[in-house]
Amino acid sequence: MKFERTPAFEGDWRRLSDEERDKFKLFVREKFHPARERRAEDPSRAWPKSARVSQLTEFPGIMETTWSFSGPDGRATFEWVTVEGEPRIRWRRVRGHAIFKEP
Repeated sequence: MKFERTPAFEGDWRRLSDEERDKFKLFVREKFHPARERRAEDPSRAWPKSARVSQLTEFPGIMETTWSFSGPDGRATFEWVTVEGEPRIRWRRVRGHAIFKEP
């Protein structure tokens, strides 16, 4: 499955440290991507608890995940989109809790 990034995500990404970027990439590769593939095949499958994926109640269609618990705080928001008939993940924001103001 492919993914895309919003301009807000790109700006957040530039502000992350190298260590934070490495943590996020490792999380996506080892936890998020495999879970995403399982969900794409069967949307009734639950996300693994270790990814802490949940729906943002004030923003329908936007989900959040925790990619770092032990400092620095790492959160990301995303949504499922379809581009030319193909499902994708659109990463919206990536940083700490502050992203929830404008996910």
